[in-house]
Amino acid sequence: VQLQASGGGLVQPGGSLRLSCAASGATFHYYTLAWWRQVAGKEREWILSINSADTTYYADSVKGRFTISRDNANEKVYLQMDSLKPEDTAMYYCGAGIVVLQNDLESDYELWGQGTLVTVSS
Repeated sequence: VQLQASGGGLVQPGGSLRLSCAASGATFHYYTLAWWRQVAGKEREWILSINSADTTYYADSVKGRFTISRDNANEKVYLQMDSLKPEDTAMYYCGAGIVVLQNDLESDYELWGQGTLVTVSS
């Protein structure tokens, strides 16, 4: 499976943005999919994931504002971001792992997209 993230851009505080991550590969539906983000000079931060049973997990920093969903038929995972704040500014990455025992453990994800930049600023 290969991943390709897209949809980043500049948005005003309080605005919304939807990121997409397209995957190619016959075993897409088996993977746990996640979104991470990274601010320059800081470690990559897990923000949410969805497993093969469509169970979702959210970091407290985005709970109630961000939503993850997947479309197995079209091999895509989405990140809907609402009520965006300047502190959400980061490079956003999609990740995929077959066996993810700990959602926020980077080494559990063996596949990564190239990242898409989200800037929240007025």
